[in-house]
Amino acid sequence: MSRRKGRSVAVQILYQLEMNDQDIEQNLPVFWKYHVYSDAIREFAERIARGVLENRQSIDTLIVDTTKNWSLERIAPIDRNILRAAIYEILYCDDIPYKVTLNEAIELGKKYGCDKSGAFINGVLDSVSGVKK
Repeated sequence: MSRRKGRSVAVQILYQLEMNDQDIEQNLPVFWKYHVYSDAIREFAERIARGVLENRQSIDTLIVDTTKNWSLERIAPIDRNILRAAIYEILYCDDIPYKVTLNEAIELGKKYGCDKSGAFINGVLDSVSGVKK
């Protein structure tokens, strides 16, 4: 359960950083001041958020390559950040099974995105899983 919440928090952090054009080192102390979570949730959320930021260029390139005829800017910001977090997990977190990442990303899309977000995220991540193999 702590990883599920950690994913949600990581997406919130990524979304906030993108919308406010902020640096993670400036943002996190303020974020944690107003959002109190267990150490396990905080550590996992930061692992995902920092990993996405460190690999954002290659992750974004992969998103664009797998979403034919879609520019990155055309993807809703929340969906874009859910995809970034999930792709980071798929490519860089060997301790997390693909199916878990896929299911959690779809659920985040359904919770925070629009009616079609879950299906869109599922399609993109299916394409990405083929790239990893």
